[in-house]
Amino acid sequence: MKLTITHQERYSRGELLLRTLFGWLYIALPHAFVLMFVALWGAILQFVAFWVILFTGRYPQSMFEFQVGLMKWTVRLAARLYNITDGYPAFGIKGSDDLTHIEIPYPEKVSRGLTLLRLFFGIFYVYIPHIFILYFRAVFVGILIFLAWWVVLFTAEYPKGWHEWVVGQLRWGMRVNLYMSYMTDTYPPFTGDELPDEA
Repeated sequence: MKLTITHQERYSRGELLLRTLFGWLYIALPHAFVLMFVALWGAILQFVAFWVILFTGRYPQSMFEFQVGLMKWTVRLAARLYNITDGYPAFGIKGSDDLTHIEIPYPEKVSRGLTLLRLFFGIFYVYIPHIFILYFRAVFVGILIFLAWWVVLFTAEYPKGWHEWVVGQLRWGMRVNLYMSYMTDTYPPFTGDELPDEA
């Protein structure tokens, strides 16, 4: 899995203020409303994919591509709400974005044993350790987002190291989501950094 979000040389102070004051109205609300229905359909497809994997050892490619599109959409939205990119996030699972880039390779085979293991014990060996760490990281990332807001407002620049931390939080969460959604058999690493094979 590869997730990159462009660190812009300059950020728009006007867009920053507009998102802060009215982002809930013109970004969060319309996207969340549509995503609610799309995510519901995604959950149904995941349920179907689970049974297909158990019987065939394969994730149906059309369902996989739908889930990838849904993940790309949520990342586009999060990038704007976290102020790590400017611009308006495109609607839809086929929407495109020059500032966010995600590559999720389609697995030719999915382990049936691991699929069952995730279903019954995923909460213990995936969710509990990862969510525990991600919670504390989220607190730190929230502080960075708050501080970066002021830096962008006064300088129109987003500190690169802070940007990488916020992107790392999204990347880590997506790896966990991919594994628990049966879209990869690779256990998510305990890091938000880009791995050597993703560079």
